[in-house]
Amino acid sequence: MIFNVLTLLSLTALTSGKPVARSLELHESRDTIPSGFKLTGPAPADTTLDLRLALTSSDTDGLIQALYSKRLLNKAPQANQYLAPTQNSVAVVNEWLSGNGISATTISSAGNWLAVSVPVSLANEVLDANFSIFTHEGSGQQSIRTLSYSIPSELKGHLDLIHPTVSFASPIPKSPMRATKYNGTVQPKSAAQPSACQDDEVDPACLQALYGIPTTPATESSSYLVVTGYSQSPSPSDLELFYSNYGMSESANLTYSVIEIDGGDYDPSDPGDEADLDIQYTIGLATNVPVTFMSVGVDTSDGVFGFLDTANYFLNEDSPPSVITTSYGDNEDLFSASVQNNLCNAYAALGARGVSILFASGDAGVSGFVTGTSCTDFVPSFPSGCPYLTSVGATTGSSPETGASLSAGGFSNVFSRPSFQSSAVEAYLEYLGDTYSGLYNASGRGYPDVSAQGDNFLIAWGGEFYTIDGTSCSTPTVASVISLINDRLVAAGMSTLGWLNPFLYSTGLSAFTDITSGDNPGCNTNGFSATTGWDPITGVGTPVFSDLLTAVGL
Repeated sequence: MIFNVLTLLSLTALTSGKPVARSLELHESRDTIPSGFKLTGPAPADTTLDLRLALTSSDTDGLIQALYSKRLLNKAPQANQYLAPTQNSVAVVNEWLSGNGISATTISSAGNWLAVSVPVSLANEVLDANFSIFTHEGSGQQSIRTLSYSIPSELKGHLDLIHPTVSFASPIPKSPMRATKYNGTVQPKSAAQPSACQDDEVDPACLQALYGIPTTPATESSSYLVVTGYSQSPSPSDLELFYSNYGMSESANLTYSVIEIDGGDYDPSDPGDEADLDIQYTIGLATNVPVTFMSVGVDTSDGVFGFLDTANYFLNEDSPPSVITTSYGDNEDLFSASVQNNLCNAYAALGARGVSILFASGDAGVSGFVTGTSCTDFVPSFPSGCPYLTSVGATTGSSPETGASLSAGGFSNVFSRPSFQSSAVEAYLEYLGDTYSGLYNASGRGYPDVSAQGDNFLIAWGGEFYTIDGTSCSTPTVASVISLINDRLVAAGMSTLGWLNPFLYSTGLSAFTDITSGDNPGCNTNGFSATTGWDPITGVGTPVFSDLLTAVGL
């Protein structure tokens, strides 16, 4: 009854042409312009802003409980019921928008995301903001952002955030790797020939030997793997060239399907090194696991490179993949805590749908996601701080493996330490003592969770051969291992692994080789050091396929 009366009063105000007077409260802000951006000037008043509004989800606590209890949400509506806002929140937010002459479009299947288009003048007025033009110094590209905005006090608890406002993403997500033209002799290899591991170079046969990855073809078509690509495409001809030289099984299926979102422009005639790497190693390692390449274009307006659009796409699917691997990201401090929480909740929902989400941890040690960051305090990576994804670091060498110096790792400034890694992280902090005290958030979520080889990967790119370094190499490797485990689980009538992290830090711990040497320098320090147990360079270690089978009960 109270809700109906309030709605009637609001509608009366609307029909009279006088929006209800509201007091504004500061909602999100940042103190300074982030590193890598500079203020260019005020945004023109008539410029149209495409903004997204996240409505407060009705039961994120219930979602996390379902996730931890491994209560599988088999269909999209089951996950959406946790992410969906209440009817009251929808009514209150839409009433406020309508009162200011703004129309909204629902853009998520759960109904928790709205899209609006408003002129800068109106946005400044209704949000008490100062939208301005900021230039990304590395690319020269410009974006319109504000350092703060406010919302009416009565929207607190209903409207979670307006985005992108105080988040400053780079023009395209950063791919953490280095490509070098290969000057060695490339000759087709037969199964009887040694792997390139013996030449300090990595190919699929090397990884299969190192981690015990079988070449037995997968059998379950329902358990598929998605490789995400952002403004890049792989090349089938490069895949064929790689296959002919680097030891994939003769029975391997060298095809992949393609999905395009956000104006994705899949173009195999102009391949990207990252896309070629990811496709060549997932297809080369996860023998006959169906692989889908998701081409995410530049038309995204989600303010996080298309990561949110990718998550929402698969949340709306009744048959989502069992694994999604992504080798892109940026530094955590560029994004507001609210947008990171919303993205992380989407990953939680996918985990509860049986999807394992893997992200590269980054390639700048404690300096963040990519090299070149000027820092004193350590810089966490995005989105590795989210506890509902699995962050993958890098190792190098094989006798024994050590933590790669590039392997980004550390502790989130946004997400607190989750329960599943409490004992592991506390043991590391005790080992660390006072070293670097004050340079990192000792109570934050630690990452990476696991690791794999990340140096000297051979790929075919543009009809030639290159070597690649980076956690971009490690992530599709681990994704392939998990995909093959999922194939065995499905064949046995069991559920896919879904969210991996609690398993990795408990039952699965025995299925990883502990890496105890190496460090990840940055910010004018030597960075963290690997040691016995979990560490913020290599996580819990590198996978052993046969031990993983045992750990999952096969």
